[in-house]
Amino acid sequence: MGDKFRVAIVGSGPAGLSAAAHAAARGMSHVLLEKTDHLSDTIYKYQKGKHVMATPSNLVLRSDLDFEAGKREAILDRWDEQVADGKVTVRLNAEVTGISGQTGAFTLTLKDGSTIAAEAVVLAIGTQGNPNLLKLPGAELPHVQYQLDDPTAYVDEHITVIGSGDAGIENALGLAADDAQGNVVTILNRGTEFARAKGANVKLLEEAEADGRIVVRRETSPLEVREREIVLETRDGQEAIRCDRIIARTGSQPPRAFIEACGVEFTSEDRAAFPKLSPSFETTQAGIHVIGALAGYPLIKHCMNQGYDVIEFLDGNTGLKPADEPILAEKFAGLPGRHTVDEWLEIIRTRVIILQELSPLQMRELMLDSTVHAYEHDEVIFTRNEPGSSMFAIAEGSVLVEVDPDDPSVTVPIETGSIFGEVGLISGRKRGSTIRAAEPTVVVEFSRLAALKLLATAPSANRAVNRISIERQVLQIFGAGLSPADIADLVEEAEVVSVPAGELVIEEGAEDKDIYIVRVGSMVVEKDLGGKPVFLSYLPAGSYFGEMAVIDGSKRTASVRAAIKSEVIRFPGEAFNALLDAKPDIRERALADMASRREINDFIESRKASFGGAVDMYSQTAQFLVDNGLGEATDVLLIDEQLCVGCDNCEKACADSHDGLSRLDREAGRTYAHLHVPTSCRHCEHPHCMADCPPNAIRRGPDGEVVIDETCIGCGNCQRNCPYGVIRMDAKPAAKPGLLSWLLFGAGPGPGEASYAWRKRKAAEVGESAKLAIKCDMCSGIEGGPACVRACPTGAAIRVSPERFLTVARLEEEVD
Repeated sequence: MGDKFRVAIVGSGPAGLSAAAHAAARGMSHVLLEKTDHLSDTIYKYQKGKHVMATPSNLVLRSDLDFEAGKREAILDRWDEQVADGKVTVRLNAEVTGISGQTGAFTLTLKDGSTIAAEAVVLAIGTQGNPNLLKLPGAELPHVQYQLDDPTAYVDEHITVIGSGDAGIENALGLAADDAQGNVVTILNRGTEFARAKGANVKLLEEAEADGRIVVRRETSPLEVREREIVLETRDGQEAIRCDRIIARTGSQPPRAFIEACGVEFTSEDRAAFPKLSPSFETTQAGIHVIGALAGYPLIKHCMNQGYDVIEFLDGNTGLKPADEPILAEKFAGLPGRHTVDEWLEIIRTRVIILQELSPLQMRELMLDSTVHAYEHDEVIFTRNEPGSSMFAIAEGSVLVEVDPDDPSVTVPIETGSIFGEVGLISGRKRGSTIRAAEPTVVVEFSRLAALKLLATAPSANRAVNRISIERQVLQIFGAGLSPADIADLVEEAEVVSVPAGELVIEEGAEDKDIYIVRVGSMVVEKDLGGKPVFLSYLPAGSYFGEMAVIDGSKRTASVRAAIKSEVIRFPGEAFNALLDAKPDIRERALADMASRREINDFIESRKASFGGAVDMYSQTAQFLVDNGLGEATDVLLIDEQLCVGCDNCEKACADSHDGLSRLDREAGRTYAHLHVPTSCRHCEHPHCMADCPPNAIRRGPDGEVVIDETCIGCGNCQRNCPYGVIRMDAKPAAKPGLLSWLLFGAGPGPGEASYAWRKRKAAEVGESAKLAIKCDMCSGIEGGPACVRACPTGAAIRVSPERFLTVARLEEEVD
């Protein structure tokens, strides 16, 4: 047996270093074990010259080591000096391969075969040594790497960074920092938000994107790695781009096998789960403590505080409260009862379904970014059509959802432990219902970013939110008379499936028997006719399909494919039929829907001999419209060029209704046959423009219109994110002279948008205002509806919803 210590600290990252420094300061017998030949391997592996942030700024640092924002090299040098000056007992090249024993008598076995005895063990080993490897064809090629040491080492390369967290963003910024290097840097983000990253990093990335130094590809995933290129899955389908090097920063996982071999239990079976911990960081194996990233609390300042605190706990200071205690105490101060911070954290964690597998440290981090509210009986939490993208969880009490806007007494209850507001979080729509407290109620409000980060980093929370949203979508689609208990078995067997653009979900003639709900995106329904696909209908988010084969056991009568990158919820046919057997009313409703769809099939079969060119033209036109944005639109402007006389009244009316700036460009856009899709907002079901709006100035109206309010700061993120080029950045022009002044005296530029020269001249006279984002708002708040449509003298301009316009029933007009 080797040396014996009061505490053995494994890992010399910020948490382990801070623990060892405090143990030395208190005169506690200790040893710091580091498997590499240098201290703080976590910071050491940061890219050269990296600026290290010291967030959160409102959190006090508790440590015997200094730490403030600065360069990687300066921080490492300072820590090395302080460790030496503090006489910290360090053993480098000391990799721990096993821990055995119990409190007061642990044995740590090192890789060289030697052993160390300790009364207590602190694991501060982090997760960086266990990266998530890419699981796609070609991932083993030599130009794929998981670490970036020196961004200046690469010149004139096309480099793709995979990963939208802090590490990925910082690597991309480092590679693009010097124009002289000539790198073309692209970063991929599976979603639309950078939920895992610090706000400061996201801001720097957006600035680099605006400057053209980095290409940011949202809603994009890697599919295949090839020599000198990478194949991507985008919202519009597959695409291959040049790629000389891949930097994969896809996160890492705890070394679970090693930790479990020490007798430590985890919160769940998820690969990303963390060890179960007490408030003093003790695991289920008494005497072994876990701190730092391995505890689920990875920010450097938090880690250093934990290192200080764990030594205090081991030295008998059991009454010590974490450094964030005053911040959380203030948050909970207005709540009923006299609960402590720890008690409130435990109440919220154990009662709220989506939080039950979080560790105490994860709970503290989440609550720092959240707000807690107490409501009295019948007090309104939010009202129908109110803007809002946050999510709520009920910690105490219950709420009532007013389901009938005309009769507030018609309500549906949501009980303790559940969530609400998730629709606004997912879709960005305004609140769909008024919700009020059914009794004295305590709720936690998660900001949009906090909620998205929770779902991205806690698989258990993501599963729970998915289950609740699936349950509510089923109840909404199949109507009154159903309770959550009625559909519990169906929801339990549901699976959320991501479908690339153009991929078949159902194939005509197949014998599978599942039913689907479109969760995100849209589908098109087609039937084969003489070897050609006939476009039958368009299915937006919220539609269901596949019930015909499930109910009557027949083969699939049509094909269904994704119009854009989409998500569907798949339900096994047996489970759906069991629900129909138990609820005859639901079966009748499904049969009625099925009958209307059979009518379309019968129509196709009965008239196929007379379709000729009409069906080809219709199907090709429908596909053209889907390719040009109708696949994700809720409302789109179309111009019938057979009727359009080119008067531009639509543009002039738009400008005169919106401070002199037109929201549409009639001539721009694409045309097929006689239909023209001008440059004007599609009001997408899941707006890309809304993804990165710092002031949350982009919101949905009650009718689905996407509007930009007066809080816009002119950052330009929405313009860059819009795939259809319908957002412009411009300053509000000076007021024009009235129409009569123009007619009688020639004053001003006349109707419509003034010329750039006139606006520039007037701006010089009155002072130029800041540029803001401008787009179609469907004339929200203007009586009579869209001005462009009202101003068209021939009826050429129409605004349509795709599910009404894209239907084979319109063929009847062409055939007859």
